[in-house]
Amino acid sequence: MADDLMQAGNRKQQKGTEHLAQSPGQQFFPSFEMPAGYPGGFGPDSPGATVFAETLDRVARATLARASLGISPVALWSAYLDWFLHLAISPGKQGKLAEKAATKLMRLARFSALCGLQGDHSCIEPLPQDRRFDHEGWKQFPFNLYAQNFLLTQQWWSNAMTGVRGVSAHHEKVVDFTTRQLLDVFSPSNYLLTNPEVLQKTQAEGGQNLVRGLQHFWEDVERQMRRLPPPGAEDYKVGETVGVTPGKVVFRNHLIELIQYEPQTPEVKAEPVLIVPAWIMKYYILDLSPQNSLVKYLVSKGFTVFMVSWRNPGPADRELGMEDYRKLGVDAALDAALAITGARKAHAAGYCLGGTLLSIAAAGMMHRGDDRLASLSLFAAQVDFTEAGELTLFIDESEVSFLEDMMWESGGLDTSQMAGAFQLLRSNDMIWSKGVREYLLGERAPMFDLMAWNADGTRMPYRMHSEYLTGLFLNNDFAEGRYKVDGTPVAVEDIKAPVFAVGTEQDHVAPWRSVFKICHLAEQDVTFVLTSGGHNAGIVSEPGHPHRHYRIRTSSAGDGYLDPKSWQAEAPVREGSWWEAWTAWLDSQSTATGPVPPIGNASKGYPVLGSAPGTYVLMP
Repeated sequence: MADDLMQAGNRKQQKGTEHLAQSPGQQFFPSFEMPAGYPGGFGPDSPGATVFAETLDRVARATLARASLGISPVALWSAYLDWFLHLAISPGKQGKLAEKAATKLMRLARFSALCGLQGDHSCIEPLPQDRRFDHEGWKQFPFNLYAQNFLLTQQWWSNAMTGVRGVSAHHEKVVDFTTRQLLDVFSPSNYLLTNPEVLQKTQAEGGQNLVRGLQHFWEDVERQMRRLPPPGAEDYKVGETVGVTPGKVVFRNHLIELIQYEPQTPEVKAEPVLIVPAWIMKYYILDLSPQNSLVKYLVSKGFTVFMVSWRNPGPADRELGMEDYRKLGVDAALDAALAITGARKAHAAGYCLGGTLLSIAAAGMMHRGDDRLASLSLFAAQVDFTEAGELTLFIDESEVSFLEDMMWESGGLDTSQMAGAFQLLRSNDMIWSKGVREYLLGERAPMFDLMAWNADGTRMPYRMHSEYLTGLFLNNDFAEGRYKVDGTPVAVEDIKAPVFAVGTEQDHVAPWRSVFKICHLAEQDVTFVLTSGGHNAGIVSEPGHPHRHYRIRTSSAGDGYLDPKSWQAEAPVREGSWWEAWTAWLDSQSTATGPVPPIGNASKGYPVLGSAPGTYVLMP
């Protein structure tokens, strides 16, 4: 009897332990699942308790991340604490700031006394990119006093945030950037009663501009709540008005559709062109309207063009990593393009993050002796992230762990979160000036194809984005030879094909000086182009577009170091589109022209699956 009771008790205890081992914390977090191969047990020091504690931490941090728009408050507080404590023990810096404050107050007082007599007089000028005070009304009293006071205050705070001995360089950039964003909230240009342009328009229109602005505001709120694109974007439909270059889908896997475009010349170059766009954007930025489509331009010049169209990942794709994107994306597309055309080599071009991935894939291929790439072209793509611009302000150990927890809960990074980060980088133009124009002046900027494309966002899976942020942005593994392809470390130096790299003068996502680093990392000839425009408009720069220019210069492996400023001074300015220089360069890297290849090749496993633009680009 005693043995029976003991066995019954053991079974009851085992049953309770199994319940805890199978679902610790599920009564609190229904979506929680134990990892595969979990050994069981849920005591104080058991694996179950550890996993439960980690899950609790992740859920708490993910909840906080939603409230803080994905910005780690710990990272922000650490930066300001570093600045404050070092400033507190720097009496010399404090004295200089007090002296600067007194000097600026005297300048403002002198300006106040003179501005009534000298309307054009000013004591400080805005930075060249600051267009908030361009209107003539800002030269009149009292608006000139408002503007000068704001600019002097902004300058003083910049002096206060920088140059404090002992503060880490990263923290200095964080506090300077964040303080600038906070000050921008109080710019007199943002408010009705302190903006002369708004007041003049309100008086001229009897307030109708404010009525229109209120309508615009509520329309935007409604569209955002319903997750609809901005007004006018519905006029640009993929496959109807944009992304209309004729082509066929010739390959599809879980991650990509591969589009082969129909030729427009009797003969084509022997090597096809494979384009790898970033998966944080829809591919048709390179096939917008017919007049500004890079794809259409290439096929008109006698190239066979293949385009990767990425799937828009959902929560089920959370475990897709960088290796999946390389193998299912670049490698699979290259195999298909060469099999269909019968070519031995291909020209490969990558845009933004797609260019970074393409560089990694190329380094891996060439490290193992695979020479199927005739050339490598990179558009606004970085391979070294040590100077990756203001995006790096959001990237440190604290911020990455914070983003990882937020993505862990949802399975990925949503398009609205990415858009918010990019808007913050250019808050003057994309938040405050836009708000003044649309809500106070009552003027809607007309929609055009590039704006409509920009509103057609995508997501990024949890694992891939975490690996990207940690391995590239945070650790810079590829540039420093630690990034592994198929388990083997590779580096930029492994690339053995000629390189054509494009940077844009006003790029806030991939600053051109960062893109330029490939000139010294690659051990092949690098033709570098610096073109006017920004990250998107600088790349979509078709011939005939007014006010476009570029610089171009080829660096050989043995030329020695040339810094970006010296390169810019030595490379002459050329008017027009860099597309013409690129196609001429591709011509020089091609072997010959020949007959037009088939569209798809069913006998080799690549049948035509449908017409361009395919189905993946239409996924919400």
